[in-house]
Amino acid sequence: MAFMALLEIVHYPDPVLLTVGRPVAAGEFDAELERLAEDMFETMSAAGGVGLAAPQVGVSRRLFVMDTPNADGSHERHAIVNPEIIRVEGEQTGDEGCLSFPGLFQVVKREMRVIIGGNDVRGERIELDLEGLAARCALHETDHCDGIVFLDRMSALKRELAKRKIKRLQKTGKWG
Repeated sequence: MAFMALLEIVHYPDPVLLTVGRPVAAGEFDAELERLAEDMFETMSAAGGVGLAAPQVGVSRRLFVMDTPNADGSHERHAIVNPEIIRVEGEQTGDEGCLSFPGLFQVVKREMRVIIGGNDVRGERIELDLEGLAARCALHETDHCDGIVFLDRMSALKRELAKRKIKRLQKTGKWG
């Protein structure tokens, strides 16, 4: 097995989190991209997350990895390059966290099902039909690729309360 490196997770309000990621061009599907995805899986796992987008490790690219459990004990493990939401339906509301917002969890409304397209790390076209937690994760990570953070999905009041909590954490040195 190849050596994998843990990457540094950047925290809000780092500008890379608020910038639309650059698409991966046809000639960029190479060993370096595969290595980045594997390092992202390792970093996500070590941090206890279920999804991680390239902007969260300081790389402004349209790429994310996810590893979400299914009810039957199997896992949805994917690396998606240049993600695009094809269709959404339904609704779910639940607690959502983010590795770039350590210790902050908020109730966020998302669609229950998503059909997402993109490429795998070798450049092959993929299309996934995801539901529940996997859908929530894919939508959250695609938002990161689009420069959207989960604060943007909250009501104005919840967003203000979350920003106050972040400021308190920053003052006590408990924020990145």
